[in-house]
Amino acid sequence: MLKLYNTLTRTKEEFKSIEPNEVKMYACGPTVYNYFHLGNARPFITFDTLRRYLEYRGYNVTFVQNFTDIDDKMINRANEEGIKVSELADRFIAEYYTDADGLNIKRQAVQPRATHSIDAIIDLVSHMMDNGYAYVIEGDGVYFDISQKPDYGKLSHYNLDELEAGGGERKASYEGKRNPGDFAVWKFKKEGEPYWESPWGDGRPGWHIECSAMIKKHLGDTIDIHGGGQDLIFPHHENEIAQSEAANSCPLANFWVHNAFVNVDGEKMSKSLGNFFTIRDIVKHYPYNVIRFFMLQGHYRSPINFSDELLESAKTSLERISNCVNNVDFLLSSANLKEDGGENDGLLVKAADEAGDRFVLHMDDDLNTADAITDIFELVKATNTLAGSGKVSKAALNTAKKKLLELTDTLGIVLFKDEDEGIPSEIMDLVEARTQAKKDKNYAEADRIRDELKSKGYSVKDTPNGPQVEKI
Repeated sequence: MLKLYNTLTRTKEEFKSIEPNEVKMYACGPTVYNYFHLGNARPFITFDTLRRYLEYRGYNVTFVQNFTDIDDKMINRANEEGIKVSELADRFIAEYYTDADGLNIKRQAVQPRATHSIDAIIDLVSHMMDNGYAYVIEGDGVYFDISQKPDYGKLSHYNLDELEAGGGERKASYEGKRNPGDFAVWKFKKEGEPYWESPWGDGRPGWHIECSAMIKKHLGDTIDIHGGGQDLIFPHHENEIAQSEAANSCPLANFWVHNAFVNVDGEKMSKSLGNFFTIRDIVKHYPYNVIRFFMLQGHYRSPINFSDELLESAKTSLERISNCVNNVDFLLSSANLKEDGGENDGLLVKAADEAGDRFVLHMDDDLNTADAITDIFELVKATNTLAGSGKVSKAALNTAKKKLLELTDTLGIVLFKDEDEGIPSEIMDLVEARTQAKKDKNYAEADRIRDELKSKGYSVKDTPNGPQVEKI
């Protein structure tokens, strides 16, 4: 029974989809004016993992994540480069997919662009106007009247009287607003900005209305899960709820799921502190699969600290899982495997079954990937121990390998292959050379190669089914 922490109620609740075995999920995507950074990567990985786990549990998931391709940052950077906003968006959407694919983030069912959703945005604003929730400020734009929504603030749990004036994304003059916290849903055009025609005047959408419109267009009025980083709770998600419910007269989402921040060396990541890293920066030093593994080692609702030391530790841990699978592959290619491993077969199959059961138990508890990874390591330990005994069958090894791949795939973890960064080919060549030296009874050479392997950071253990290699 899957339970998720719902920001709306501040409790862990049993997840029940609106339609049996069907899940409609939306997560806020990137503003495509630059490469996405470490903080962006966390929600992308978190909600990809949630999607994967829901599918693992038998749900058919329709997952939509948007591209924000029109806002002040987009306009400013395009103007700086002397190009169209659409050209900037095209470039960084392509760059997004390079990094997202590298992080093994599955392609969404739909990944709409705000500028391709203008008709849906205008339609939603029209409904708000008809229902008395929005008004026009001449020369400025169309604004949402928060005083017409008595439960405004129910997601962030802010008291309306205490909310800072200007809850919108653009700090502007409050002249003409009915309430200081009213926010723009349609901004009238300014010199040098892209614009579209609307019943109220030429202009462009506000940030919050874009997501509301794309959700309605692609998923419907009420969805199962809405996700994003905790920095989006207010004002973005709060305003999404207000305008969607005002237009549609029903809840926007039943579950609101938010991930915590990424800190860098114990401090919040920011450009001003000089600790701001894009994923493209990091992959110059560490592979994509290590970054994903690092993110999943912490619970998504807990802040996670980023440092070179922690990333190096994540790389070593991922190599340990990878080396286990690679060693099993090596043993499976051996002709010395037993047909029946007896008691050890039973122990290994039991370890695989128990790891799978514990994995589900932990993932059902609010997507606890940290403990789920511990379950994978327990199976790695059992597999290494029993495989190293030389008294295990091919069938039992295959069972363990299948379970390891099943669990890592559910988390979207890509393992190293021997030719990648698991066990390099040069190390395997040395292992084979040592095996040949032992066959030739050239024990001095075998010992020399063993010492060379050790100096390169690898140990080799002889088993009845062949050598077992591990990184020290």
